[in-house]
Amino acid sequence: MKKAGFWLNLALGTALCASAQAATVDGVEVSDRFCLTCHGTDGQGNIGIDAPRLAGMERWYLQRQLEIFRDGLRGTHPDDLPGREMQPMAVILSDDSIQDILNWVETWEYKPAEITLTGGDQTRGQTLYQSCAACHGADGEGNEALKAPALRGQNDFYLVNQIRNFKAGSRGYDSRDQQGTQMRMMAQSIPDDQGIIDIVTYINTLGR
Repeated sequence: MKKAGFWLNLALGTALCASAQAATVDGVEVSDRFCLTCHGTDGQGNIGIDAPRLAGMERWYLQRQLEIFRDGLRGTHPDDLPGREMQPMAVILSDDSIQDILNWVETWEYKPAEITLTGGDQTRGQTLYQSCAACHGADGEGNEALKAPALRGQNDFYLVNQIRNFKAGSRGYDSRDQQGTQMRMMAQSIPDDQGIIDIVTYINTLGR
């Protein structure tokens, strides 16, 4: 019950923190610290809990992810532990509160992601990345028309873990998540786990 209460409070804070520096829920003050608990100071991400950076990400992509978390298309697979922690927080969000959050996120300064990945083969990664480029762009810049986010500039630990999740089927398994399903199928073409590390090693060279 304590854990459930924590996530409920976290969710309430997330829904309200965008509209003001502080607000009250049942007389208890909440503030933007609730959002940053998982995603790090100024939304730079958190390697300890595999939380991605939000600062600098495309507004349209963040909106889509909040919506599919809220609607149960993502974060419900039993093996997707970070997703399962995020999904209950999104359930309470209205369309208006999502827009408030996005407005707030856009005020965060982008800072270059720290490279944490080692042991990758950049040359092999560049070759393997070519199948990714069809959707995510030759330079990892993303493609809004295809609903494919930018990859360059994202935390490397998060990219590795999410590609692993797609390959394992714990992300993109819900057929209603069309883009996630497509990505899950594409991930099957990556020959091995070293290939995932190699691809992200190459993405790290692309900058923001």
